[in-house]
Amino acid sequence: MAQPSDLSAVAGAVSAGETRSAVSTLNSRADSENSTVASRVSTATQESSSATGENSQVAPGDSAQGNAESYHPTDPRQATVEIVIPVYNEATSLPTSIPHLVESLSSLVPFTTTVTIADNASIDNTWIVAGELERQLPSVRRVHLDQKGRGRMLKKVWLESQCDVVAYMDVDLSTDLHALLPLLAPLVSDHSDIAIGSRLAHSANVVRGSKREFISRTYNHMLRLMMSAHFSDAQCGFKAMRTDVARAILPHVEDPNWFFDTEVLLLAEKAGYRIHEVPVDWTDDPDSRVNVVETALQDLRGMWRVRRNIASHRINLDSFRRSSRTSEPPVLEGVRGRPEPQQSFLGMSGDSALSESPRR
Repeated sequence: MAQPSDLSAVAGAVSAGETRSAVSTLNSRADSENSTVASRVSTATQESSSATGENSQVAPGDSAQGNAESYHPTDPRQATVEIVIPVYNEATSLPTSIPHLVESLSSLVPFTTTVTIADNASIDNTWIVAGELERQLPSVRRVHLDQKGRGRMLKKVWLESQCDVVAYMDVDLSTDLHALLPLLAPLVSDHSDIAIGSRLAHSANVVRGSKREFISRTYNHMLRLMMSAHFSDAQCGFKAMRTDVARAILPHVEDPNWFFDTEVLLLAEKAGYRIHEVPVDWTDDPDSRVNVVETALQDLRGMWRVRRNIASHRINLDSFRRSSRTSEPPVLEGVRGRPEPQQSFLGMSGDSALSESPRR
């Protein structure tokens, strides 16, 4: 089995010029392998259902477009999660970040997880390195798209996912991974529809330059003024949603680039979906490829487009509006009922004591 150091060598072994000549071949091969992976997942799902005598049931990821009511687990511990890592020319980053992410998931998250390396038209050795990681790590897979655009890639992978919950994070892992479980738990329990990391929440711990801090706060303030948004951080690269919700909302999202996140949240909030925020510990990546000024201008244009489309009813919110929950809450196997609250040292019930305890 290759080690991370070996993968780093592979990442830099081929020159950029030689890689470009090979990318066209890799692109067609990638599309073929993506179809094969999707077919295998579908076949495995069908065989699993047949083995358990549940052929007539619909898999959580197979709900019809526009229906966001299909995920009602009997045991949240059986939930499946797909975490997408969108990458463009990240051959040198993958050998370190992906093994670290997989190891962290095994210790921090009690759900079955898949890590998808989403190669977004890279022209370096990203696809080759992703293939090595896919062979090394059973929970890792790779997909490829010829066209650039983070939003375009996330939309494709999330809509094709067979898991109960889909998520994404940046390849630099700027967000402390201890926030993963708080991000996923409200979705797996069916309490919330979308969960986002927030660097602007009161208890968040953020290390970044003053310029980025100013631009981020100004942008989110404009969202509140222009769009009456209630979420605090639209741009944090740490988000998740239930797959049935993704299938309802994403077909109405137009932006294929960086405004994708904001557009998803705006449409979700206007359509009544519940958005859960998680304060994160976040460290700025000094090697970030994002052009802050250009991205801000694109975001402003996107904000105006969404506002206009909603006002003119070009976007029909009623066609994917969130329905009220009518199902019973999930029940864990072996749990007969909620235990009686215990008296705390304050003389209050356990629940009250927790709700009144001061923050540390």
